[in-house]
Amino acid sequence: MSFYASLMRVVESHIAPLAGKIGSQRHIIAIRDGFISAMPFLIIGSIMLIIANPPFDAQTTSSFGQAWLSFAKAHWDTITMPFFMTMGLMSVFVTVGTAYSLAKSYGIDGLTAALLALMAFLLAAAPQLENKMALDYLGGQGVFTALICAIWSVELIRLLKKYNITIRMPEQVPPAIARSFELLYPVVGILLTVYPVSLFMQSEFNLLLPAAVMQVFQPLIAVGDTLPAILLALLIANLLWFAGIHGDNIVTGLLNPIFMANIAANAALMTHGMETTQILTAPYWSFYVCIGGSGSTLVLAILYLRSRSIHLRTIGKLSVVPAIFNINEPLLFGSPVVMNPTLFIPLIVVPMVNAVLAYVALHLDLVQKMVAIAPWTAPAPLGAMISAAWDYKALILVLVLMVIDILIWYPFFKVYEKQLLAQENEQAQEMAAAAETQPQP
Repeated sequence: MSFYASLMRVVESHIAPLAGKIGSQRHIIAIRDGFISAMPFLIIGSIMLIIANPPFDAQTTSSFGQAWLSFAKAHWDTITMPFFMTMGLMSVFVTVGTAYSLAKSYGIDGLTAALLALMAFLLAAAPQLENKMALDYLGGQGVFTALICAIWSVELIRLLKKYNITIRMPEQVPPAIARSFELLYPVVGILLTVYPVSLFMQSEFNLLLPAAVMQVFQPLIAVGDTLPAILLALLIANLLWFAGIHGDNIVTGLLNPIFMANIAANAALMTHGMETTQILTAPYWSFYVCIGGSGSTLVLAILYLRSRSIHLRTIGKLSVVPAIFNINEPLLFGSPVVMNPTLFIPLIVVPMVNAVLAYVALHLDLVQKMVAIAPWTAPAPLGAMISAAWDYKALILVLVLMVIDILIWYPFFKVYEKQLLAQENEQAQEMAAAAETQPQP
């Protein structure tokens, strides 16, 4: 108990305040919102990629499989076009979404800021050469440049406004026209900052700016895709959850650029018929590590359904359906799991065990690595299979992980159930005693 108390003191005095500041930091929120705004496009693009890559080989005896393969081969360009216009333009959507969110947080017009950020990103990532626009870095490879351009564009507008460097139109001028003229100085600012840097990188190093930025961030991506880094991120996220702070929002908000860069790299490799390489992706986190939500609590909700405790059985009935769709706040706060020392160990350990086993399975190519983005609310077995391009072994892996999760959660669940049963029996005895002493009419 002393260890628990000392750990909670560290969390409450050091980790929680820092996490709270990070979670409320406007640039982090803007980055998170930028990726969220891009998600519908990425999901549709992922679905088209899966359609273009049937889960059958050329030797299949299934007539359905042969028909699907023939259809995909005959219409490859048509099927994959939505993929290239969504996943292939991922950084464009992220640029616009991030700039818009950050601008709104400053009270700046979101549309004009988003358009300025888009201009900055295209100048950096897609210069016109021989009457053709380079498209290589409009997808996942350009995501870090997209974030830099979005943040710099909004901060430039804010800086110019702060020092009153702007074109003011008479009040009689319509607001839309006035806003457009206010953007002239920021456009000039982008031309004097981003564009020269882009030209310099092209002329001196024969590199587009996103390529240079990716080289800078490559060590971070490489480290982020290692098992120790994943376990550290999980530890921080679940410690925050235990303290009552939404740890996933904070941790995944920081990891989203790595998530997207990795999933885009895998998708690109798959479209070229090459082996995928990256493990740490959003579907890996959602469907293997956090089955049923943070802490991998789907199995706990199932255990609650058969509990002898009235309280736990009620929470199980209320939380099992949301948990199937990876929403577990009703369980975390209703049980509660948050600030519950009895359930502290499995909350921390279970996701880590899942992460290790899933990492090993993907690293050894026992299961297809994630190449697509399924909605995070998809049931874990189905979401994993879709994200792994219909690899049925992904579904099996999720089911195996759930069995292991039950084995870890069960003894702690029984201890907690025993505690609640004792409390409920005591309350029942007190109510019975009160009823007996109550005078009869």
